[in-house]
Amino acid sequence: MSGATRGGLLRRHRDFRLLWCGETAGKFGASVTGVAMPLVAVSTLDASTFEVGLLSAGAWAPWLLIGLPVGVWVDRLRRRPIMLGAAAVSLVLFAVVPVAARLGQLSMGLLLAVALLTGAAAVFFQTAYTAYLPSILRPEDQPEGNAKLHGSASAAQIAGLGSGGLIAQLAGAVNGLFANAATFLVSLLCLAGIRHREPRATAAARAGRSAGTLVGDVRAGVRLIAGDPWFRTLTLFGAASNLALMGYQSIQVDFLVREVGLAPGTVGTLVAATSAGGVAGAFVARRVADRIGTARAMLLFELGLPGSALLIPLTAGGAGVLFFVTGGFFVSAGVVAGNVIKSSFQQRYCPPELLGRLTATAAFLSYGTIPLGALLGGTLGTVLGTRAAVAVMAAGVPLAALILFFSPVRRARDLPTSRRPPDGPAPGPRHRDGRGRPARLGPDAGA
Repeated sequence: MSGATRGGLLRRHRDFRLLWCGETAGKFGASVTGVAMPLVAVSTLDASTFEVGLLSAGAWAPWLLIGLPVGVWVDRLRRRPIMLGAAAVSLVLFAVVPVAARLGQLSMGLLLAVALLTGAAAVFFQTAYTAYLPSILRPEDQPEGNAKLHGSASAAQIAGLGSGGLIAQLAGAVNGLFANAATFLVSLLCLAGIRHREPRATAAARAGRSAGTLVGDVRAGVRLIAGDPWFRTLTLFGAASNLALMGYQSIQVDFLVREVGLAPGTVGTLVAATSAGGVAGAFVARRVADRIGTARAMLLFELGLPGSALLIPLTAGGAGVLFFVTGGFFVSAGVVAGNVIKSSFQQRYCPPELLGRLTATAAFLSYGTIPLGALLGGTLGTVLGTRAAVAVMAAGVPLAALILFFSPVRRARDLPTSRRPPDGPAPGPRHRDGRGRPARLGPDAGA
């Protein structure tokens, strides 16, 4: 093994290390925001339940409003400046809230505006970040990079959930947003320190990009997903899975407090414990995929492990909380591990000039079901009762994965690594040897 490839990415790849630090800090800040913003609304502004719900909606609404055109813009521009701009905007916006409070200008309207604008910044950042990663990592390093990024994101989420309330208690809910702004400062500094510079587009490439209209390029992104069986399958699965996940997660706190009879502090601990499954999933994803194949690993993580969601509605007091922890842990592990594999697949399978459009279009379709799932969970909870609603929506998690089972994923050992040539046959899934080079398939390998 050469010196260039010895050791892990965090040790030997400076630019990836900076990207990893910046992304982890941003995910921690986003998790703190999920606790701090509602606390500001409730404790400082005496907001209604509906108004608090609008804060969450504001964070996701930009994916539906601007997600598709952002994908086009990201493909037309260099990605790192977009990420720098998005981090800087988020830093300023979150710092505005405590400043406005000290000036006596804090209002629910301002909070909603901050939620909406920072949500828009997140659309730009996440779309550009997903398309930027392959430009700094070699193809053989991308699975490890995705695993580390997803694992650290899960760990940051756990830490953010646990510390968000503590920060608000020690410094006050409003001042707690200064801490959130600081995480985006860290992200901004890390991104600014990356030495890799994306090449400027050639004159021919710029002419080709400018020739297409925004609407035409958005349609191209939709056609990219609709016309490719792999992209289409994963996007439909993501939409169905998010619908079911949000359906029970949106009412799980109410379920644990009112139905199971747990104290709020215990509920927070249990939810954090289930989130730890994401760290485990990121840790094992690449290892399992290397051993059994990426397509088979996708089915294991997205269909096999999420079947444990059926344990969640069995939760009861005392030792019965283990049903919730076990079910939630394995669901989280399966979701994150599946996302690691999917991210690596998309980055290698999708042409680089279309990756931004793919990310934004898939997110538009997948994230669009998140508010629908929350609404469906609340409606079923009102009509059927909380435990029955949790049971119905939790059952939808493994059922959603049947989309993968009845698709080309089931018939393959590995997901493909390149798209079908315009006039040629579709490439089959490729095995790779220990050095990352394509290996010759035997007559019985793959499917």
